[in-house]
Amino acid sequence: MKWWKKWSFVMILAITGIIYYGATGGIQKLSGWLNAYIVGDMNPGEDSETQQESSVLEGNEQTDPPEESEDSAFSAGVPIPTATPEPESLPEEPEPTATPEPQIRIGRVEDDYFGDALFLGDSRTVGLHKYGAWGETATFYASTGMTIYKLFNAEIVEMPDQPEPISVEEALQHQSFRKIYIMMGINEVGQGTAESFAQTYGEAIAHIQELQPDAIIYIQSILKVTTTRSNKGDYINNEAIQGRNDALSQLADGEKVFYLDINEALCDEDGALAGDYTFDGVHLKAKYISLWEEYLRNNAVLLD
Repeated sequence: MKWWKKWSFVMILAITGIIYYGATGGIQKLSGWLNAYIVGDMNPGEDSETQQESSVLEGNEQTDPPEESEDSAFSAGVPIPTATPEPESLPEEPEPTATPEPQIRIGRVEDDYFGDALFLGDSRTVGLHKYGAWGETATFYASTGMTIYKLFNAEIVEMPDQPEPISVEEALQHQSFRKIYIMMGINEVGQGTAESFAQTYGEAIAHIQELQPDAIIYIQSILKVTTTRSNKGDYINNEAIQGRNDALSQLADGEKVFYLDINEALCDEDGALAGDYTFDGVHLKAKYISLWEEYLRNNAVLLD
């Protein structure tokens, strides 16, 4: 009885501790510690977590810290970064591309090139019409004695629906052409100066462009005369003709108006009309008209 009174308080305290320790998982930990101690896997006084840390240190192993999930970050109160949406960029408008200008070159063409061509001129152009290859291909407004001064008022154009010939001015308002060849000047050599002649010629070209805005205009040089005819002593001479040709060449712009030196195909080494090519020193023989035509074929304006 005395023994019970002596140890009853201690036993009650021990039983209470065991019950509390068991409720908090202590018995399971104590059991694991005892098993480990018995088999020798760990030293007394070390728990399993300490053993794991010791084994990592002894093996010199490196491990990355455990990644935190979004749930853990959220539960810990750490704000989760969100990507800022990129502003939608508007599609870039393509830069306007300039329409390339057509490239102009001089080259050879065949006779169908002259199907939409008009020839304006005096008696020399009349010969081209009558004896050349394009009488039925091209259009001709030409007459003997024609000058640049009376070009537009000359009533020389026959139209199918007109009982009488109409003027060149009227005809240019009714028909359209893509090429216009002009050769005039031999009849004007005795009138005015080279400068005044070229000024009137330029005004005529400007008016033709108003009436035929899509046409390429060819200024054909005034065909020279033979040396014999030039030396006759009157106003028709090659020096005066050359001066007027020089002035005419300045009217070309290389875009819509072009200068063609016909004399390159028909003159001799002295720069005069070859004597064999003419019957009067001024006009071409019919069989040499082809030389003029060939020059025009080889010197046509082509747009690429």
